[in-house]
Amino acid sequence: MPISFPVSIQTFNVNSGPKKVVFYPQVCFLHNHSLKQLINQAIVFETQQLIYTQVGNMPSTVAEMLGSYEIKNNQRDVLSLSLLNYTYHDRAAHGMTYIKSLTFDLEKGSSIQLKDLFKSGSDYIGRISTIIQEQIKERDIQLLEPFNQIRPDQDFYIADKTLVVYFQLYEITPYVYGFPMFPISVYDLQDIVKEDGPLGRMAQNG
Repeated sequence: MPISFPVSIQTFNVNSGPKKVVFYPQVCFLHNHSLKQLINQAIVFETQQLIYTQVGNMPSTVAEMLGSYEIKNNQRDVLSLSLLNYTYHDRAAHGMTYIKSLTFDLEKGSSIQLKDLFKSGSDYIGRISTIIQEQIKERDIQLLEPFNQIRPDQDFYIADKTLVVYFQLYEITPYVYGFPMFPISVYDLQDIVKEDGPLGRMAQNG
């Protein structure tokens, strides 16, 4: 397969006072300017959405806010990243963190949702849900209520040859468990993965 190079990332921040800074990435030096704009606008939008989710109608009670990001995959024309926002409000029992992940297919110039990774008509929801149920049992994860299946647009990111499906705090587990992450090898999904999509590209050798 042709060599594809990682995209260049620069860090920017929104600083609104002591203990209130949000760092976020922006893609630079990308020849496809419309794709660069699509990626950067999506990152800025989700960064703002995380801030709004945390602040809502109570900006005056925010004592601390830290936004950060993690690049999960930057190879084979697939960029996958996670945006994190931790905020503590005055007199709250503890701070709250949210994670939002974004994945882009640089080859096709598009943003990727979970369904876009799989062949049309495939039961990716059932397949992933079954694997997660097995991991919950194997890892003895305590749930708030019985787990049935993922949402069609469940949070995820790609890390090399692994699809990581995850849940927000309190979504399926108590707070002390943090973010329940479920790594799934691309080879366990290979028969339903789009061969010309991000996961199909990751599964190729070389």
